[in-house]
Amino acid sequence: MSDNDSRLRPGDRGLVVRAIIGCLVVLAIIVLGMLLPTPGVTTVRTWADATGSWFVVLFVLVHVVVTVFPVPRTVFTVSAGVLFGPIGIVLCIVASTVAAAIAFVAVREIDRRHPSTLIAKVREQPAYLPIAARLRARGWLAVGSLRLIAFAPFSVVNYASALSPVRFWPYLGATVAGLSPGTIAVVLLGDALTGESSPWLVMVSGVLMATGIAGLLVDARMPARPEG
Repeated sequence: MSDNDSRLRPGDRGLVVRAIIGCLVVLAIIVLGMLLPTPGVTTVRTWADATGSWFVVLFVLVHVVVTVFPVPRTVFTVSAGVLFGPIGIVLCIVASTVAAAIAFVAVREIDRRHPSTLIAKVREQPAYLPIAARLRARGWLAVGSLRLIAFAPFSVVNYASALSPVRFWPYLGATVAGLSPGTIAVVLLGDALTGESSPWLVMVSGVLMATGIAGLLVDARMPARPEG
């Protein structure tokens, strides 16, 4: 690998910087929440437990429907940790994967049948360009690396993937693999806000976030390989 290949390109550098800043912000919020009194959080979890299984189903459905659109999923991930504890990991991964699949199929179908102003606007988004470039260079491998850190916009990755040659099943597999570390980290941090989880889980969250950033850095330094 040459020196030029090992350097971060401008688009990659921006994604890495945003990922690091985002992780630091989330950690700062969680630490602040752990230091402050949290009766409100524990009360909310007690209420959620008392509502029964229908609330879990409603949470997943709302998560799916809302995150198909350009709405950050982080609020659902943190909420899942607060409301459901570690089981929120499964709920968020399932809901996010379904939302990603729906967005991919819908955007690809719209682009195939009726190239529209909406699709043109997606292509004009500033966040779209570096993501689309990574997808062209690495195909579904780029999907996995972009999912490693939740601060690459979830919806933009979905839409950009649909507008790229990436195939559906590799996209879906890379989505699950890439989403899992960050989702586990944030849900466990949300769970820590209740004050009922082990401090070791906070350390696990930090390790997972660091792993995600490391994965993003490794991918950014790899030479581009078009999807075959």
